[in-house]
Formats: sequence, structure tokens, C-alpha cells
Amino acid sequence: MLDERFESTELDRSVWVPWYLPHWSSRAASAATYEVGGGELRLSISADQPLWAEGVHETPLRVSGIQSANFSGPAGSTVGGQPFLTDQQVREEQGEFWGYTPLYGDIEIRMRATITPRSMAAFWLSGIETAPELSGEICVMEVFGTDPQAIGMGLHRFRDPRLTEEWATVTRPIDVAAFHTYGVSWRPDSLVFTVDGEAVKQVGQAPDYPVQLEIAVFDFPDRAHLVDGATPVTELVVSHVRGRPPA
Repeated sequence: MLDERFESTELDRSVWVPWYLPHWSSRAASAATYEVGGGELRLSISADQPLWAEGVHETPLRVSGIQSANFSGPAGSTVGGQPFLTDQQVREEQGEFWGYTPLYGDIEIRMRATITPRSMAAFWLSGIETAPELSGEICVMEVFGTDPQAIGMGLHRFRDPRLTEEWATVTRPIDVAAFHTYGVSWRPDSLVFTVDGEAVKQVGQAPDYPVQLEIAVFDFPDRAHLVDGATPVTELVVSHVRGRPPA
């Protein structure tokens, strides 16, 4: 069970690590810009934040994110979660860390995001990927600043041959800059996605292995032409993350 309210002034390192897929980059280059306290986690990306996986990721990308598990094989191996290239090689080995890795349950986040047409925010549950086929992803919410009322949600199969890709956007008349609660009820062969407690999408399949939680905000420098003036500070503010086992 998880009931994260961010009341301490430090990130709970028994649950979270403040990096984004560091095995494909490094801990230093993937470190989140964040603050914790007063009941909020604040992830942000400033104009001078370095690029993530520079020279490896096809397009320039900045990320501030936290995740609830972390591991990889040795540098030079292909053992690591969420590769974005074929036969991608680990750049920095990561020791095993299993902070919160649920299997089924009701999981939700309450958050708001300040994004622009060059940025996005997301909350997703990715398979722990100790084997390549344990890679299915439950996308609870994903929103781009180009269309902030189109909430992406559903299931990505990735390297799990037992799953079928079933992801789409659901248009909701909400302001993502204000707090909203996004959740999923995850059961064997069933995913029910909610926004502010209202069921908005159902999927008749689901991963049957543990997942890690990931929360992140992204900036795409190659889309700078979509925003006039100075580079804005992109921010994601989270007031709670909850995970409860099935009743």
C-alpha cells in the first residue's frame, strides 16, 4: 500500500529515486529538478537544464521525473527497462531498487501541470522488465501542451507478446493547470481509467506482473518555435499518490 503525501522536506528514498531511466543516460544527466514539502512534489524544467541521453535519444529532450524502482544490467549490456532503440546498450549500471512495485490494485495521482506546446506531463505504470516480456505499460495520464484537454490513457504492449496495443486520447473539459485526480483500477484482464473519480475508459486486458510508478514532466527543445518569447519553466505539481491493493 502507498499513501504518499509529500509532507517531508525530503523525497522518501525508500519509495522513489529522483532520476529518469538513468541506465540509458546516467544518474547525473537524468537527475530531476524538484522540491518536496508542504504536501507537494514540484518537478520542473528550467531553460538551462541539460539534455537527457544527449547524443543517444533521436531528438533533444529534457526530463524531470521520479520512479519507484530502478535496475539494469552492466554497462554495455542490453538489460534495462524501457529501451527506445533496438539492442540499446546500458550506459551506466544501476543496482536493484524496488521501492513500490504493485501487482493489481487502485492507483491514483492528484496533480496539476504548467505546460506549453513544447512540453508534456505524464503518470504511468511500467512493467519491472526483469525479463523483456515484462514490459507492458499502463498509461494513467499523458497530456501534451499542444492539446491539453486530450488525456492519453490505456495500455502499451511494448515487448509483451501477450498484450495488444490499446491506447488513445480521451477528451475531457478540464484545465490541466488545476488539480485533478487521475487513476486506474487494475485487475486481472481489466483496466478502468478515471478522471476525478469518473470512469472514462476501460480496457479488457492487463499486465499480470509488478510495475513501477513513474511521474515526469518533459520539454522538447526542437519544438521551441511553437512558443513565443523566452523559454518557459515547465512544472508538474503532485499533492498525493495512492496505491491500494484490490479489496
